[in-house]
Amino acid sequence: MLPIPLDTVPMEARSVDQLPTGSGRQFEPKWDGFRCLAFRDGASVALQAKSGKSLSRYFPEILAALAAAEADRFVLDGELVIPAGAALSFDALEGRLHPAVSRIQKLSKETPALLILFDCLAQDGHSLLATPLTGRRAALEALFPALGSSFRLTPQTSSLATAQRWLARAGGAMDGVVAKPLDGAYQPGLRAMLKVKNLRTADCVVGGFRYQSNSREVGSLLLGLYNPQGQLDHVGFTSGISAAERPALTARLEPLIAAPGFTGNTPGGPSRWSTERSTEWQPLRPELVAEVRYDHTTAGRFRHGTALLRWRPDKSPAQCTTDQLAPTTNPNTLIDKTLRS
Repeated sequence: MLPIPLDTVPMEARSVDQLPTGSGRQFEPKWDGFRCLAFRDGASVALQAKSGKSLSRYFPEILAALAAAEADRFVLDGELVIPAGAALSFDALEGRLHPAVSRIQKLSKETPALLILFDCLAQDGHSLLATPLTGRRAALEALFPALGSSFRLTPQTSSLATAQRWLARAGGAMDGVVAKPLDGAYQPGLRAMLKVKNLRTADCVVGGFRYQSNSREVGSLLLGLYNPQGQLDHVGFTSGISAAERPALTARLEPLIAAPGFTGNTPGGPSRWSTERSTEWQPLRPELVAEVRYDHTTAGRFRHGTALLRWRPDKSPAQCTTDQLAPTTNPNTLIDKTLRS
């Protein structure tokens, strides 16, 4: 029987503005996927999300890889990702959360997932929660050869300069760097680590907007970038507009309302996250340019809402192209480069 229960909540990190200096820390890439704990207890295997919900039925190929491992009893902490060519696909990860078993089985063969490992919580029936990070990392490295090709070992470094290079060069596969105390225990559910996110900016065309719910004032701006075919693709949104700004901004936008707004991908397309409000938006003539800050991109769009930094009247809308978006990076490529750093 494992000493770590299935409902264990992973240790997390709190955001800081810059990587900490000084000794006594280990730096690791912060991967962009589904955080999960992997359990193997003899013939029993399981995957648990940080929400406490089971991910086991959605990633049968990882379950099979756990069951095939040469070690019998362990608990590992890691990040589920799905490579797609030279990048990662968060859409493919979300697509696994499907009710049909047949669909999941099909996808697990067509786009198999990987589990990038960065901690070991238990081994051979013994809890490692109180063990310092140095000991847990040693246990993980010793265990890793017993695992199969569905697993990757995350890089680590004690060099601040190396961590800063990772932060500067990583693409969509990695959205930052995590700093962990070398003498720190594993503290489930606590933000006992530090993370610095890799934030970038882009100049976008405002191709439309949505009114606030039950209001005639603007609630969010719909952002667009021109693709190589010259079409304006919807790539995300920015909100966080203050109450004081809304009346003037609404007055500025409403005279620009004109179809089609976006000539390529449009807001409210088919999605498992679509709601009735997804199609309720006002198209604008492509005249306004805004600079926004973003973290992740997936499938050529911002995965999260962006932060509006400033208006760019000096920028032509035609200059707002998709080549501004940071390229994504396959973890295999990044891990290989890191090991050679």
